[in-house]
Amino acid sequence: MPESWVNLAERIGSDLHVDLSGPGSRRAVLARALRDAVREGRLAPGTRLPPYRSLAADLGLARNTVADAYAELVAEGWLTARQGSGTRVAQRAKPPRRPRQPKPAPTRPEAPAYNLRQGQPDASSFPRTAWLAAARRALNAAPNDAFGPGDPRGRVELRRALADYLTRARGVRADPERVVVCSGFAHALRLLFAGARGAGGGVLRGPFAMESYGLGFHREILEGSGVRTVPLSLDEQGTRVEGLTGKQAPRVRGVLLTPAHQFPTGGPLHPARRAAVVDWARTSGGLVLEDDYDGEFRYDREPVGAVQGLDPERVVYLGSVSKSLSPAVRIGWMVLPEQLVEGVLAAKGEREAWASVLDQLTLADFIASGQYDRHIRRMRQRYRQRRDRLVTALAERAPHIAATGIAAGLHAVLRLPPGTEASVVKAAAWQGIGLDGLATFRHPRATMPAGDGLVVGYSTPTEHAYGPALEALLRTLPPAS
Repeated sequence: MPESWVNLAERIGSDLHVDLSGPGSRRAVLARALRDAVREGRLAPGTRLPPYRSLAADLGLARNTVADAYAELVAEGWLTARQGSGTRVAQRAKPPRRPRQPKPAPTRPEAPAYNLRQGQPDASSFPRTAWLAAARRALNAAPNDAFGPGDPRGRVELRRALADYLTRARGVRADPERVVVCSGFAHALRLLFAGARGAGGGVLRGPFAMESYGLGFHREILEGSGVRTVPLSLDEQGTRVEGLTGKQAPRVRGVLLTPAHQFPTGGPLHPARRAAVVDWARTSGGLVLEDDYDGEFRYDREPVGAVQGLDPERVVYLGSVSKSLSPAVRIGWMVLPEQLVEGVLAAKGEREAWASVLDQLTLADFIASGQYDRHIRRMRQRYRQRRDRLVTALAERAPHIAATGIAAGLHAVLRLPPGTEASVVKAAAWQGIGLDGLATFRHPRATMPAGDGLVVGYSTPTEHAYGPALEALLRTLPPAS
């Protein structure tokens, strides 16, 4: 009967890499390399070495050279050789280690007992069954080239599915050839501004205008790339884009906005201002970066389409599944003006850390099968109920605290009496509540008046944890004056 592969592998032994450089005869060099491998732990006690004939063939040495080196190390006690057991690394007692001063372990902030931080979906709501079914379908249908070197744009199946979905649901004018898949919104910004600090510049260069209140990592990524950021004021109609025009306006090359639901203050950008910012981009040659923040989650208002639909050549549309599905699914996208596509692909590179192809194929199936729409509708209803519970609880037990920005999104801003934000945030931390004050999101060079408030994410807790979190929050709020 032919010898089984398992028995043959055991008889041949393990593959062995040794460095045969250095002075001395070939036998001496091999013996020294094997000693070093045992001493450094690369060959663990009990490891079976290849038969000397196999190792000689692998290393291009004479059989007697390897046999003599083995015999030398057996005599020295480094190896053992027994009939039927082959040559193995000897079992040796480890030398006592010198006491080492303990290093302080890096500390991570403890998870809050009640997590009301913004920007996180309910992790327990991830559609595991539907996602698994989509993954199976996608894997079975995947062509062979899906498992080879890919297109830096991303898998065509996902780009087509995204183009169809964004056109239908968000009013984006999307061509699959202008869609570039990335691993999230932050990754998209890094690609757009990669190399902006250097003499050659990146895909985009500064200065760039931003909203006076927004996500800090937006500013940090731009400024970390050498891009100066200029804050624009906000009011009840959204970003005051008139700050981009006029004699006193800063000279910027673009503006980053959250027009669907301004973060964190809430509310969509007024239609007149949407048109005005596109007109500014056309006349100045600037660009609008549109972060479609919370675009899918609306409750008491009609859908607001993407600004990109007004002029696809002057607006870069950016999105991800971090809030609609999960931040663990590292997939985002850019819908780019034609002039930027090649530059972004060059920044991404041929072997850049792309989003997993299997996840891309799964998401493409998840969207095309209608499961993504169903999940969004289901979560929209769940988050609306949570928002209603928050608003009702405030009306009953803290009517002096107004909740704003609640027509859409996954958070509310609770307006606090002037001068109380810092103390309330501190009191919430003592109660084990994770949340942020408005000041956390203020641009350091903002000139608009500052308001006191809490940014309360009602999407983060699981269903059973939301009630206790809400009770803890109500206990923390300041009394009426």
